[in-house]
Amino acid sequence: MPTIAFHQPDTLPAVPGYTHIVEVTGGRTLYISGQVALDEQGQLIGKGDVIAQAEQVFRNIQLALQTAGATFEHVIKLIFFMTDITDLPRIRPVRDQYINTLRPPASSAVEVRRLVQEDWLLEIEAIAVCP
Repeated sequence: MPTIAFHQPDTLPAVPGYTHIVEVTGGRTLYISGQVALDEQGQLIGKGDVIAQAEQVFRNIQLALQTAGATFEHVIKLIFFMTDITDLPRIRPVRDQYINTLRPPASSAVEVRRLVQEDWLLEIEAIAVCP
């Protein structure tokens, strides 16, 4: 079984919504490729709607985790790529439906000029550690 510790050191600024350091010992590591708002048929969900796209992205991450026998409880890191970083506060409530908000994963958010397809508004990668 992996040991996972979430650290918010006093020497770094207090932050809401993510953990500065997630320490993992043991376990099996999963690297989930960047997920976008495509459904099972490859159709874009939520054209022009970042919240609808976020909902599909998190569903896709959940499906990827389930395929590997994991859940969002195993996610230790999320990496957000967004075409408009000011949308981050709007998608956090979607994220919070999936993660443990008392022990949020380490996270990064990066604004990009565009993603592979022009209508994609965000892409999210995940790293998980499970038994």
